[in-house]
Amino acid sequence: MRAVVQRVSSARVRVDGEITGEIEAGLVALVGVAPTDSVDDAATIARKIAELRILRDERSVSDTEGAGVLVVSQFTLYGDTRKGRRPSWSGAAPGEIAEPLVERVVTLLRERGIAVGTGVFGAMMEVELVNDGPMTLILET
Repeated sequence: MRAVVQRVSSARVRVDGEITGEIEAGLVALVGVAPTDSVDDAATIARKIAELRILRDERSVSDTEGAGVLVVSQFTLYGDTRKGRRPSWSGAAPGEIAEPLVERVVTLLRERGIAVGTGVFGAMMEVELVNDGPMTLILET
């Protein structure tokens, strides 16, 4: 599993003009799933997102009151551009594998008491964010 995590002062995602998820300060997590990923990978990514000490004063989302996470599924994190001009998506898991694992990440974050906003799996989404820093990291399992 991969996640690109950005520290933000606010973020939202829209599908068909409607806001489906929104947070104030916290993290945006673009989450991609590989065909071999498992629920253990989802748990690892959720833990890393929750416990990363990249908010102000070296705090994490877990220990910052009011901080949230906006989780957006992102199969393009597994795009392969080594050959030619057109990316290959063969490294990304199909929806029937990826969707439950992305949902598991969301569930595990919520179980920690973190406010979580989401996009809509498989939808064309518009993601708006105000990057705070900027601070961007790539997490992998």
